[in-house]
Amino acid sequence: MFQGLSAFPLTPLSDSRVDHASFSGLVERLVDAGVDSLGVLGSTGSYAYLDKVEREAVLRNAVARAGKTPVIAGVSALHTRDVLELAIDAEDAGASGLLLAPVSYQPLQDDEVFALFESVCTVVRTPICVYDNPGTTHFTLTDELHARIAALPNIASIKLPGVPEGQEAATERVARLRALIPTSVTLGISGDSTAARGLNGGCEVWYSVIGGLFPEIALKITRAAQTGKAQLAQGLSDELGPLWALFDKHGGSIRVVATAASLLGLCGANNLPRPLHTLAGADRDELASVLAQLGLK
Repeated sequence: MFQGLSAFPLTPLSDSRVDHASFSGLVERLVDAGVDSLGVLGSTGSYAYLDKVEREAVLRNAVARAGKTPVIAGVSALHTRDVLELAIDAEDAGASGLLLAPVSYQPLQDDEVFALFESVCTVVRTPICVYDNPGTTHFTLTDELHARIAALPNIASIKLPGVPEGQEAATERVARLRALIPTSVTLGISGDSTAARGLNGGCEVWYSVIGGLFPEIALKITRAAQTGKAQLAQGLSDELGPLWALFDKHGGSIRVVATAASLLGLCGANNLPRPLHTLAGADRDELASVLAQLGLK
């Protein structure tokens, strides 16, 4: 489950309600493509904008359509009480793994983050992926804190936010953390534009935004890296440069991917939770041009 390509689909909305029909189609698209796992209710899945009932419904929908493909469920929330309830609900709903980021309003301290993961490990037996996402949570897990958390029972993977520029620096960064954590804990890369470097540098899994919409190209990059074809993996990623540039331009991937899903007819045009908006006007046209240029469909 914590190997290969973990594809993170959108949770599309329509009129401020979860569009389960479109979500089902996105999940089925990924399963048919042969992704290694599904990551639902992560940042791309807009978990922070959904209530407990909505989150459980989305997860049960995913599990029902995933077949033999493992489903990793996001269980992050502000209050530890809510995280524990979400973790238990996810386990009961059939999630194969849990994804947990240290979300906060008040700035968190290291001991508080450790206590959060320790608490979850006491109430569920489902494997947990530690989600290090400082761009959203505004908390950066140090390597020392990663090592403390990774020693807890149930911790099975770490989702890194990205790796440095340059393959040598990326490989060194992965090796530095690998030396501190148990061999049973896999290292995963997010930050799609750096994924090829991360995989070529020793990460075992790509937690992928574009994998949730364009699984074929994400699988090609992943399989190339897995089979030692590092130059091919990096070259395929470099070809997606215009898409990575749009991620940077629009403050991350969520608006770009949500608009792309709409352009492909996979969900409605206004599929993000308010106050977020999909791209419009010239920005939407630019994305349509980039998708056509790259042959993404």
